[in-house]
This record gives sequence, C-alpha cells and structure tokens, in this order.
Amino acid sequence: MTTLPAAEPAGLDTDTFLKGLWRENPVFVQVLGMCPVLAVSNTAMNGLAMGLAATFVLVMSSTLVSLLRNVIPKQVRIATFILIIATFVTIVDFLIQAISLDVHKALGAFIALIVVNCIILGRAEAFASKNSLVRSVLDAAGMGLGFTFALLCLGVVREVLGSGTLFDIPLFGDSFQTWSITLLPGGGFFTLGLWLLLFAGWSQRRQRRQARQEA
Repeated sequence: MTTLPAAEPAGLDTDTFLKGLWRENPVFVQVLGMCPVLAVSNTAMNGLAMGLAATFVLVMSSTLVSLLRNVIPKQVRIATFILIIATFVTIVDFLIQAISLDVHKALGAFIALIVVNCIILGRAEAFASKNSLVRSVLDAAGMGLGFTFALLCLGVVREVLGSGTLFDIPLFGDSFQTWSITLLPGGGFFTLGLWLLLFAGWSQRRQRRQARQEA
C-alpha cells in the first residue's frame, strides 16, 4: 500500500474524489477485490447492490476512522479498523435483507466478506487514518463509486450476453442465442479482461495526449 501524506492543498479535494472513479479505479486499474467482482457481477442488479453496499461501508468506516485517527493506538489500529468495518457490514446486511430478500439471497456470503475486502481496509489504513474527515469521505466515496461502476459494467455485459436481459427486463426476441458461459466465473474473468484492456488503452491514450501537451 502507498503511504499518502497527512495533508495536501485543499484545491486537490476534487481530484481526491475523481481519482477513484477513473485514474485509480479499484477494479479496472488497481485490480482489487476480485473475489466479489467475479462472483456477484453476473447480473446488473447484483453488481449494483454489492457496489452500493461496499460504498456504504467504505464511506462510513472511513468517516469513523478519520474521526478517531488520533485516538486509536497504532499497535491495535488494524484490529480496530476491522471491528469498525464489521459493524457497518452488519448494518448493511440487515438493510439489504429488509429492502430485498431476493438480492440478499443472491449476494449470500459475499455481503459478510465485505469485512475483509482489501479496498475498504486499504483505504482506512492508507488514507482515512492519515487525513481529515472531508478528504477521507471524498476518497471513500470516489473509490466506492468507482467499485460500483466497475461491478455495474461487468454485470450489464454478463447479463445482456448471458440472459438477454437487463435488470431482468427482456431485450431481445426468442431467436437470441444467449452466451451462458458469461454467467459463469470463467465468463466473468474473460469479461473483466476485456474491460481491463479498454481501461489500459484509455490510460495510454491519455498519457500520450498529456505528453504531447507538455512537449
């Protein structure tokens, strides 16, 4: 994990939020959280639900960690971070169960596994524990929405190709031949590879454009 400075100019607050969406997207750039990414992104609804759940936990845990950063002893900080994260995971688990039992069943044990999601623990350790409340919330929101965006992108492609539907709404006629393999973990891995290729190409074009502007 990269250790970030404790304080930076206030003008960078917008960048703190936007970097998680594109430049440092936790899935398409940093390739983190692969277990839930491949397992629950078989439909757009599952991907969206998992992404929003992780975003809620990420924002709330980063908020509390930032508020308590000068109180938590360094020797027990990781255990404390995990306890804080687990508390909000329990809350979001009950919320999903109350809102939609079907979605809760579809996500299954992966809701509980948010506790050990390296994205959430990593932002708590590398950023929230070293920065102000506002910057920590912006960072968490950006990373969480970037994670949600990635899961939704994967879920849309896999559901459309694998089932011919989008959010359970039929898109094609009976003649459409579904690619059921995209609904399997192997298909998810292949779809992820295509998205990684697209993001890598976009990043390279962006770097070349910046180099030409600086030349």
